[in-house]
Amino acid sequence: MDLEELPGVGPAIAEKLREAGLNSLEAVAVASPAELVETAEIGEATAAKIINAARKAANIGGFETGDKILERRKDVGRLSTGSKSLDNLFGGGGLETQAMTEFYGEFGSGKTQIAHQLAVNVQLPVERGGLDGSAIMIDTENTFRPERIKEMVEGLKGEGEGAGEGVGAELDYEEVLKNIHIARAYNSNHQMLLVEKAGELAEELKKKGAEKPVRLMIIDSATAQFRSEYVGRGTLAGRQQKINKHLHDALKFADLNNAVVMITNQVMVRPDAFFGDPTRPIGGHIVGHTATFRLYLRKSKGEKRIARLVDSPNLPEAEAVFSVSKVGIRD
Repeated sequence: MDLEELPGVGPAIAEKLREAGLNSLEAVAVASPAELVETAEIGEATAAKIINAARKAANIGGFETGDKILERRKDVGRLSTGSKSLDNLFGGGGLETQAMTEFYGEFGSGKTQIAHQLAVNVQLPVERGGLDGSAIMIDTENTFRPERIKEMVEGLKGEGEGAGEGVGAELDYEEVLKNIHIARAYNSNHQMLLVEKAGELAEELKKKGAEKPVRLMIIDSATAQFRSEYVGRGTLAGRQQKINKHLHDALKFADLNNAVVMITNQVMVRPDAFFGDPTRPIGGHIVGHTATFRLYLRKSKGEKRIARLVDSPNLPEAEAVFSVSKVGIRD
């Protein structure tokens, strides 16, 4: 069913919806009336009517029984980090699709390295820990390095019984780079717009029948731009509202594309914390509640890093040791 077939949607409104990144029935069904009022310049009653029709057509929004959800959970994919001990923190297999995973820690703790590794691993076949898909990376701190991708691809090729027989034996460095779509975010508004553009790109690749549809979105870092632009307590409410919308848009992307959303987050040190670790992630409760899984990374000796699962809907707190080496993320 096309958008034009929805009651109250003509060619002009459909065009405006598509320009705003609402390309499919599912995207309209999970939008808010306020969003439609703003993007399509229509009344609130018309917006509500369109959303309800889209929900019925896409079969979204009603109650369903637990067994149906269990059945749907079978579609959830897993993306390996390259380290078995790190994958085991997620219950084995790695990061879940249809979920947001946040990695926070101080500089040099391995956040961006994990992001690079996931952008490579997502292109592996499912049986080798990948999702046979491509990646979108929103880079807010200019940290993406294609040279690092090359080292990681070579690392995957070299692991096995002989040279070129590793889990990534079929990966070609140049092809891997072509399947990573990078955008540099220059401010918080631009960063929020890029999540909408990511949805359009994913939809475009689906329509073209791309071999590797988008199965991973990385936002590195999710909070840096907001932190630098909104300074002082007076701006806190506005900042938190924008972060909230931004992260919920990213979660929507995860659901609509059965994709992994991986975000990195900066930290601050609380000077009033006399006991325990004074390190706290930026973004407060908004980020904490929105992220499905939260991992705290910290440095250890040499290449070693320690990851602690701080929050998860179904798993206990646990720790894992992994290493950041020349070939990538490993045990």
